[in-house]
Amino acid sequence: MTDTPPLSDLDAFLLVAHRGGFREGARASSRSASALSEAVRRLEARLGVRLLHRTTRSVRPTEVGARLLERLSPALREVGAALDVVNGYRDRPAGTLRLNVPTVAARLVLPGIVPPFLDAYPDIRLEVTVEDGLVDILAAGCDAGIRYEERLEQDMIALPIGPRTQRFALAASPGYLARHGIPAHPRDLLHHRCIRGRFNGRALAPWEFERAGEIVRVDPTGPLLVSIGGATDLAVDAAVAGSGLIQLFEDWLRPHLESGALVPVLEEWWERFSGPFLYYPGRRHLPAPLRAFVDFIASHPPERPRGRSDAPPDRSAG
Repeated sequence: MTDTPPLSDLDAFLLVAHRGGFREGARASSRSASALSEAVRRLEARLGVRLLHRTTRSVRPTEVGARLLERLSPALREVGAALDVVNGYRDRPAGTLRLNVPTVAARLVLPGIVPPFLDAYPDIRLEVTVEDGLVDILAAGCDAGIRYEERLEQDMIALPIGPRTQRFALAASPGYLARHGIPAHPRDLLHHRCIRGRFNGRALAPWEFERAGEIVRVDPTGPLLVSIGGATDLAVDAAVAGSGLIQLFEDWLRPHLESGALVPVLEEWWERFSGPFLYYPGRRHLPAPLRAFVDFIASHPPERPRGRSDAPPDRSAG
């Protein structure tokens, strides 16, 4: 009979397999890529089988690795839940809380929550992974996620987090509007230079506007198309420089609107939508760090941050 491998080695295999690589696993944990690689090699040597196919471009489970992964994921979650019972006997909850959030939450929602939460729970370590696509948080090894309502996973408990109402703002620099004029109706945007954004691998979504129950969707063109995420900063900078109109979260653009670098356009048409949610599995026993975070969110409505936000849920950005 094969000796039971250390839980740390099993956890390393789980992390690397879910993340698709050693570097990716290292970025989502406190362990280095070399430490993860050594742990997986140690596990393979102990079990006598290869668990991962490794190439210069990708890391993926072998057939036996996939079978192990399928059985191991729920088993390690149960082990974690069992060990977490000890937390109930501590004066303060301790452990690691892993969140998977979109860029907008990392920039707009979490800055008003994380510092006071960590002050209130100094024995909890928070790990935040930023991903803008649809994610199975359990398969990704996370305890909870933040997403907008239309992108929530089914069979999850959802708790409002951050601002309850947000708007997509449309803006341009004073110089651009002086040269090209001010649109009077959303359809006028078809004759303007517009800076667009889209999610990787997804179709370009139209810009949507609403006023008094009337919804108008337009698909303008322009000189710049960016990938939503880190490249959205480039779109904002281009708008400030006068390259065109941009549609983005109002909170992201607010510093530029307040400074006068950008001017609101068609504000009476700005679309409103509900804010994001914290979501997590409906387990009878929540890990102590997650329980602490849920209780904190429920009892401490975050202050509205003044910084930038990021990509909108699905419909448009820029």
